[in-house]
Amino acid sequence: MSGLRVLTDIECAKQKIRLIIAASQVPEDPCHADNTLEWLLRLEPDAGEALQLAALAHDIDRAIERIKVRRTDFDNYDAFKAAHARNSAEILRPILTACGVELNIAEEACRLVEFHEVGGDPGSDLLKDADSISYFDVNLPLYFQREGWDETRRRSHWGYRRLTPRAQEIVRHIDHEDKELARMLREVIHA
Repeated sequence: MSGLRVLTDIECAKQKIRLIIAASQVPEDPCHADNTLEWLLRLEPDAGEALQLAALAHDIDRAIERIKVRRTDFDNYDAFKAAHARNSAEILRPILTACGVELNIAEEACRLVEFHEVGGDPGSDLLKDADSISYFDVNLPLYFQREGWDETRRRSHWGYRRLTPRAQEIVRHIDHEDKELARMLREVIHA
């Protein structure tokens, strides 16, 4: 035995997704991808491969500057988020194909990514919750540092309102050391 290990199709896809996201100019993206997967598995320990791939790749378009969807191109935040989700799904598709991921898993992973901002079925609702919890858990401090109070408060209101009651309860227990950030999060939760 040579000690070489052959990657499975799913491992190959996860590795390629992580490599792309590692190059993101948004500093929280790599941590957010893995944290979203962690939250997904906390919410649903038996989450299937499609959901796990979608959790890692849901924001992959943000990592590719030349083709990412930009907020400034949209008047409406929800329209921006929908375009971002569609673009991320389209970026994910050839990665899964190149790794030989089974068609049904690849199609479901792409569908979940496409609907991760709005939900609408148990799988995409679960992904939406994991994504949003991760925003409050790991993205919030860096987002606040970059965007300031008003934009972070607006984005946090948007994110909190879309959570299921179960996920809102989880976010209520997230605590940040930064007093200003903790105060803003309390305002969002109690608005």
